[in-house]
Amino acid sequence: MRIYMQTPPVGDRPPRFYHLHLQEDLIEGWTLVRESGYQGAAGRVAREYFVEHEHALQALIQARDAQIKRGYQVVFTQGDTQG
Repeated sequence: MRIYMQTPPVGDRPPRFYHLHLQEDLIEGWTLVRESGYQGAAGRVAREYFVEHEHALQALIQARDAQIKRGYQVVFTQGDTQG
């Protein structure tokens, strides 16, 4: 699953982005990748490992909801959209 969010631009500053996606690894686990920053610039990347897909998906949904509360808007989603 992949979710891309942005904030509206403020003044002459570019919008901020927040990108979440789940990656399955080779040992049957899941990694939640979070990337954030200003549009057009390098972002910060954080990774969190989960043994079960259900827990990884739950963490992704919680991260999405937290960013929506901070003013981000979902621009693009791909994959499983439960939650």
